[in-house]
Amino acid sequence: MTGTPTHCPYCALQCGMTLHKADAGTDAGAVRIEPRDDVPANRGGLCQKGWTAAELLTVPDRLTAPMMRCDRGAPLEPCTWDEALDRVTSEAARLRALHGADSVAVFGGGGLTNEKAYQLGKFARLALGTSQIDYNGRFCMSSAAAASGRAFGMDRGLPGPVTDLAASGAVLLAGGNPAETMPPFMRHLAQMRDAGGALIVVDPRRTATARQADLHLQPVPGTDIALANGLLHLALAEGLADEDYIAARTTGFDAVRTVANAYWPDRVERITGVPVPAMREAVRLLARAGRAHVLTARGAEQHARGTDMVGVFINLALVLGLPGREGSGYGCLTGQGNGQGGREHGQKADQLPGYRKIDDPAARAHVAAVWGVDPEVLPGPGRSAHELLSALGTAGGPRALLLFGSNPVVSAPRAAQVEERLDALDLLVVADFVPSETARRADVVLPTAQWAEESGTMTNLEGRVLRRRRAARPPAGVRTDLEIIGALAERLKAPGEWSTDPETVFGELRRASAGGVADYSGITYARIEAEGGVFWPCPSPDHPGTPRPYLDRFPTPDGRARFVPAEHHGPAEDVDEDHPLYLTTGRVLAQYQSGAQTRRVRALAEAAPGPFVELHPDLAERLGIEDGAEVRVESRRGAVTVRARLTDAIRSDTVFMPFHWAGDGRANLLTNPALDPVSRMPEFKVCAVRVGVSPF
Repeated sequence: MTGTPTHCPYCALQCGMTLHKADAGTDAGAVRIEPRDDVPANRGGLCQKGWTAAELLTVPDRLTAPMMRCDRGAPLEPCTWDEALDRVTSEAARLRALHGADSVAVFGGGGLTNEKAYQLGKFARLALGTSQIDYNGRFCMSSAAAASGRAFGMDRGLPGPVTDLAASGAVLLAGGNPAETMPPFMRHLAQMRDAGGALIVVDPRRTATARQADLHLQPVPGTDIALANGLLHLALAEGLADEDYIAARTTGFDAVRTVANAYWPDRVERITGVPVPAMREAVRLLARAGRAHVLTARGAEQHARGTDMVGVFINLALVLGLPGREGSGYGCLTGQGNGQGGREHGQKADQLPGYRKIDDPAARAHVAAVWGVDPEVLPGPGRSAHELLSALGTAGGPRALLLFGSNPVVSAPRAAQVEERLDALDLLVVADFVPSETARRADVVLPTAQWAEESGTMTNLEGRVLRRRRAARPPAGVRTDLEIIGALAERLKAPGEWSTDPETVFGELRRASAGGVADYSGITYARIEAEGGVFWPCPSPDHPGTPRPYLDRFPTPDGRARFVPAEHHGPAEDVDEDHPLYLTTGRVLAQYQSGAQTRRVRALAEAAPGPFVELHPDLAERLGIEDGAEVRVESRRGAVTVRARLTDAIRSDTVFMPFHWAGDGRANLLTNPALDPVSRMPEFKVCAVRVGVSPF
């Protein structure tokens, strides 16, 4: 057996693992996974998804040849690569000639390596000339990114290495369930608690993470702004604010103080349902911890006011003097494997590599010089993810879509409408390694290599750039995304270089990112190998990297963090007589994202075989619903029929559905696409529904 050190294909913790591939004998081609203990993020631990990740390499329905259909009514049939690529480029050229460059759109993914994310953004702007590019990371942590950029001048997941959490005296986690979404992360929190630290969890459900907490705050969904303002009010009222820190390192505090004055404890309890004594205890635990962290995740971000929701938790951290102090701070638990790096290098509609704004003339000039083109060639900002999907096939919207590393038929809000829009396209092209629900609707399917069959870099939730190494060759007939992008760019006669070698592409990425907020210019493959990963920003080869970016100053014009006030207004869609319950969505331990990968792994499919709705027993009794019964869950956008699962771990005014499954049990048939005005994040986490025995 030979071993290749690499990282897990799933979440942003990017657990280290070694892949052992049999060289000969009856097990030739088999891959065995062994966790690495030299990677601080997981320290020798893996979750069930990580342990079974090798099974992805041999799933029975693996795509190994391009597929194409002659028209929408015909089945997908195998074809040659030349036929598939010629079809894509000829149709793209035809549509661009008839309808303009923005008639062809690109949709990427937060699981793509840095090299692929960079090359995909470059391909959209140079080869297609389109502004219409975004990615599924918009559905992940875009609200935290916007709030962090607004407060600190930079967006990076954690304020320091994940190991800092173990030495913390208290951690408040709002809207995260890492015990199920990234289990090895819990080792750091357990170490903190073993040393006397306290874990505070904010979640409408008593999740696996909340069950391990010292204090669980269980608010009404969509009321986190009121809760965080109430905690801030208590910090001020009890003299727990760090006045010296506020004066020396922040601006805008007076406006936040004025807003917080209106969130007295009894009022906040009425809004949120969280008892006043629990709020007082939470603030005291944080303020008296010495070192403390405030962390947010999807539960605080996937709202129509998610940027403000995260922002008020940042305000709380600032009042307590946490950001910019070693061993303390505000951070976000990034979700997808390369959710951090994937948004830094050009997949987002409004960004260029290095986290540069696409409408900034200096940014355009810098990147255009690296690409060898005139800045005027580069298009401006395009539509965000949901707006892009909603515009497909409409008058003035894109007529073709090239999609890499995403499955929006399952993962996007108002999923039935997404299906309609995809079917209205003249051309849908999907690059994937399995026939996902979105790939099955495509006109052209391009089979791609997957995680263990290609090399590249990933940036984990700490901001640490890591190496993913190839351990096995892809099946015959399969190409890497870089090879696909390069072949399409060549056929479209795109300017610039289109290497298919990841290290060469990374070298160009380094130059394009130089001087940007996310500066990778001092990072090389050799350094990553030697140092076990390098933290950005790293602006030169002799720079040590930046594990804790805010210690001396914040990257704002005046070096200070910025308070931003926000008022509670409730969810975009509140409950009423017809739809009297809140629906919230999330993940379960054995599945990941849209389930396109994990639903194909036998052990994971057996552990979590299908969708369900979680109800409190008191609610179930009122509705006449028994555990395991088929129930209908209906919102203003759609309805699903799933099995009921009764638990007292959820509020009696709220129901919960995981979103990993396809078909008629999709949670995202119900969710509300109302968008945050800043981040353009849809409101996945709360909408109004009614529930009853099926049929009503």
